[in-house]
Amino acid sequence: MPALVLYVIFFAIPTVQAFQYAVTNWDGYSAEYDSVGLDNFRQLAGGDDLFSNAMTNSLKFMLVVVVFQTLFSLVLASMLTRNSRSSTLLRAVFFLPTILSSVSVAFVWKFIYDPNFGLANRALESVGLDALTSSYLGDDGKAIYFLALTQIWFHTGQMMVIFIAGLQQIPRELYEAAAIDGVSRWQRFRHVTWPMIAPATGIVIAYTTIQSFKAFDLVLGLGGNPPQGSLDILSTRIYTSFANSEFGYAAAESIVFMALIALVTVIQRRTVKLTQSGA
Repeated sequence: MPALVLYVIFFAIPTVQAFQYAVTNWDGYSAEYDSVGLDNFRQLAGGDDLFSNAMTNSLKFMLVVVVFQTLFSLVLASMLTRNSRSSTLLRAVFFLPTILSSVSVAFVWKFIYDPNFGLANRALESVGLDALTSSYLGDDGKAIYFLALTQIWFHTGQMMVIFIAGLQQIPRELYEAAAIDGVSRWQRFRHVTWPMIAPATGIVIAYTTIQSFKAFDLVLGLGGNPPQGSLDILSTRIYTSFANSEFGYAAAESIVFMALIALVTVIQRRTVKLTQSGA
C-alpha cells in the first residue's frame, strides 16, 4: 500500500497533470489559459526544428554511449577480474570518475576540449598531429560525440564493477572443461562467458540507457545554459521551454520524451531477451 500511494503521488498525478497542460497554452503563471487541442503535438511532429534536433541528438548520444560504454566496461572487467593487487588498484582508478559530481566532470572536460588552451589539442600538437586538432564542442557535426565520450569516461568504471561481479560468479570448472575440449577463446566466450554474464549485461544496458537520458547537468556544464544546438538533447530542450514560460508546450515535449523512453525500454528488453536466448 505505501508503494501504491507513492506511485500515485509522484508518478500518476504528475503524469495526468502533464497531459492536461499539454493541450493548453499555459505560461506557468497566469490564472487563465486556453485549450489548444493537439496543436502543441502537431507543432512537435512537423514544425519544431529545435525539438527535432534535440531528439536526433538524444538518440545519437544514447546509441553511442550504450554500445561503447558496455563494450569498454566488459573489456576492462575481463582484464581485471582476478583479485590481484594490481587489478584492485586499477579497478579503483577506473572507478574513481564515478564518484565525482557531474558539474566537476563537465568543468574538467570543458578545459580538455578548449580549442585554444585545452589539453586535447595541446597533446596532439606536441606529437606533430596538428591536422587532427579540433574545436570539439564547437564542431556542430561532432560535438554530440565528444559529449558521449565524456559520458563514457564518467560511468564506464561503474559498469565495469557490475561485469566483474558477473564474471566472478562463473564456475572455474566450466573454463577447465572448455580447455579440455580444446575450444578457442572466442568459442569459450560465446558458449561459456556470454550466457553466464547475460543478466549482468542486461543490467548494464538498462542502467546505461537511463544514464544517457539523465545527462542534463553534464550537457549544461559543457554546452552552457541554454546549450548550443549541437549539444541540445530532449531534457535540455524541455528545460529551455519551461524557462521560456512555455509550460503547455514543455508538457507536450515531456510526454513525447516519456513515450520515447518507454519505446526504447521495450526494444531494449526484447533485444536482451533475444540475445540471451540466442546465446
